[in-house]
Amino acid sequence: MLLIECPYCGRRPEIEFHHGGEAHIARPEDPDALSDEAWANYLYMRANTKGWRHERWMHAAGCRRWFNAIRHTVSNEILVTYEMGTETPPLPTVGD
Repeated sequence: MLLIECPYCGRRPEIEFHHGGEAHIARPEDPDALSDEAWANYLYMRANTKGWRHERWMHAAGCRRWFNAIRHTVSNEILVTYEMGTETPPLPTVGD
């Protein structure tokens, strides 16, 4: 069973969490100025990374708070979790 470290509650089983997708996607400053295609890209197009990536998670069966994590998409290993609004840790380099 995969255990995920909630930055607010501590280590819990994965069944208590919901995956929220890619993290750190900046909202366009002026959405009304975007074309339909650019708006659709912002809403739906995400990187399909093989390796480490920043993700959003929610502790649905616990504190119900969102946080970020760095997770490896192949091995499912979670390197670190951190609260929203805190400094973003860098992704590990290849070989880490």
